[in-house]
Amino acid sequence: MKLTKTFKAFFENEKSGGLLLLFVTVISLWAANSSYSAGYIAFWEKDLGGHSITHWINDGLMTIFFLLIGLELEREIYHGELSNIKNASLPIMAAFGGMLIPAATFLALNFGTSTQNGAGIPMATDIAFAIGILSLLGDKVPASLKVFLTALAVIDDLGAIIVIAAFYTTSIGFVNLAIALGIWVFLFVLNRMKVYNLIPYLIGGVIMWYFMLNSGVHATITGVILAFVIPFGDGGEKSTSYKLQHFLHQPVAFFILPLFAIANTCIAIESNWHIGLNHPNAFGIILGLVIGKPLGILLFSSIGVSAGLCALPKNLKWAHILGAGMLGGIGFTMSIFITLLAFKDPEIIVFSKIAIIIASIISGITGFVYLRYILTINKNT
Repeated sequence: MKLTKTFKAFFENEKSGGLLLLFVTVISLWAANSSYSAGYIAFWEKDLGGHSITHWINDGLMTIFFLLIGLELEREIYHGELSNIKNASLPIMAAFGGMLIPAATFLALNFGTSTQNGAGIPMATDIAFAIGILSLLGDKVPASLKVFLTALAVIDDLGAIIVIAAFYTTSIGFVNLAIALGIWVFLFVLNRMKVYNLIPYLIGGVIMWYFMLNSGVHATITGVILAFVIPFGDGGEKSTSYKLQHFLHQPVAFFILPLFAIANTCIAIESNWHIGLNHPNAFGIILGLVIGKPLGILLFSSIGVSAGLCALPKNLKWAHILGAGMLGGIGFTMSIFITLLAFKDPEIIVFSKIAIIIASIISGITGFVYLRYILTINKNT
């Protein structure tokens, strides 16, 4: 399989970004549990214009991350893996299973309890971490496996965005929402009028973000819907969409996501931290990500192929799909993001974050070791 120039650039950025995420997470956890702990944690909670620094990162800067996700999704739909229904159907089926089974696993343990709202947490896949771990396997990885995991993670992110919009919106301010959507319609008209200058879209996006923030719908959704009114044209290197996507890759991978990871993993781990893991919430997160993800991805992929809805690429085997499913259990960024929307109790949030980190470590290590073994066998046979 021949990889496009755009995909190669995306994969390389996500690979490096994933390794950076791992590094800054370790540093943040160390700082939060060192002699600098009090000052370090207090810094991220410092009030800035009525909100903490962490809040501005989560609701502000992460909107740019979601804008990039939207631009990538649009490109995949028009020119990438998702442009051909036959190619798209396998990762779509896999992503659906990878969201449904983990959520069902979590709900089986938490339904009817105060933590049932966390069902969306194990549905997510951290695309940067997953690709970063896959990249450590080097040239042994088939190109089709790289494409499958990337498409799976992109669709997974779309699913997470839908879940956030549908289930984590508590109350809606219809006037502010109407103004935000009105701005989006105006930008859509500019798009149809073939206005290619990026400035009006960016200014409109900032204003739309403000009204979306005050509407009750999570402000980061602005990034996704803004992406689909940025002029795409022929999708070439001179198109407005391509230029913006290309510009955002490195700031998102090397600044925004690491900053999000640092701010949201400054967790002071108490001596009794393991007690929280006995709760159905933590157990549901770990079981959902470590077991539910690979099971759902493999099961629904198998159903899709058996039913004739999709086909397994020639150089991909079911063992590869299972390995990709294991890496899909690295929830991290999106799982933590949904945790902050699902819960208000600081103690539950901390225990959930610990469970996510543990599950992501287990998934990353098992996925790496398993795929390394499988790829080595394939190379020697």
